[in-house]
Amino acid sequence: MRPPLAPDLNSPRRADPSAAHRPWSREPWAHAPKRVGDGSDQIADLSDPAKRPAAPRPAADGASDRDEPARPLVLSTWRHGLPANAAAIAALRAGGSALDAAEAGVMVTERDPENLSVGLAGLPDRDGIVTLDAAIMDHQGRAGAVCFVQGVRHPISLARRVMERTPHVLLAGAGAEQFAREQGFEILANELSPTARARYEAWLVESRYAPVVNVENQTSRPMPAARRGGPEDHDTIGMVVLDGEGRLAASCTTSGLGFKMHGRVGDSPIVGAGLYVDGEVGAATCTGLGETVLKTLASFLAVERMRSGDSPQQACQSAIARIVARNPNPETYQVGILAIDRQGRSGAFAVQQGFDYAWSTLDRAEHRDAAWAIG
Repeated sequence: MRPPLAPDLNSPRRADPSAAHRPWSREPWAHAPKRVGDGSDQIADLSDPAKRPAAPRPAADGASDRDEPARPLVLSTWRHGLPANAAAIAALRAGGSALDAAEAGVMVTERDPENLSVGLAGLPDRDGIVTLDAAIMDHQGRAGAVCFVQGVRHPISLARRVMERTPHVLLAGAGAEQFAREQGFEILANELSPTARARYEAWLVESRYAPVVNVENQTSRPMPAARRGGPEDHDTIGMVVLDGEGRLAASCTTSGLGFKMHGRVGDSPIVGAGLYVDGEVGAATCTGLGETVLKTLASFLAVERMRSGDSPQQACQSAIARIVARNPNPETYQVGILAIDRQGRSGAFAVQQGFDYAWSTLDRAEHRDAAWAIG
């Protein structure tokens, strides 16, 4: 069991449910996936070089390098990326830019009342309060983000306003909410959805923060409604977009890990961690345990690997290798990363099996499983 992040991590201050480098690029396993067996052998700790596999383990359709380059192209994290991608493609068909598509796509997930990891319907922190983070970035290097905000239906749109109408990149908490009001955003009451309230009340019985990796993917799909939304569920939708003119953009939005400490902010709103875009090279986004991503700036690393000549798939594998090297006990956490380059090639990779994503062009939409490193 991982040690607690703080001595009182599992003790809510308010129990009232009504309250509102390593040079990894030369490692043989950090390159294009190839099959290395039936997957029955287990890799317990990749921080020990002697225990690393000869190559990463592929999912059936995880080797994105096999695809012909596509433009436009939209990728987003997890199964909820399929409707998000559809909205992004619709924005592109209507003449919108990659930035417009990146915003419009994840807005679908933000307003989904059944989604418990994004938007106002998301799971609360340990004090019963839903706090939201979001970021957006374009091909010119402009970026905007908000974190620890309450009551904003579409934090991704607020992040874009920060980018376009302020000299800043990141606004937090009450200051971000003040800016939202000034920009005409409605600030809604911070009330838990019925499902989130039930989950929170159940969590209060033990008040134990103990995430389980990919529990929603360890059973047959689709995940039964009764099992969705536990504290172990992944957070975030991250999206990367390449439009028909070669412009890139990325977006991230989340309500964070369920039952986190009040005030916790993960990687999603942090440029270089949750997302990164270089208009000359490519774009990347991450999902999973944000603390591991924050300590490695995995999205920035992936884009820089593409700048150095890696394909998007190789870049994703290098970024995950860095995460595993710098964060012990990789069997206890999950991180997935997506990347695209200006040529329209894509990549996807994860620490463990179970990371899935949506891949869409103007005439195709696919739900795919990413390749993974351990397990």
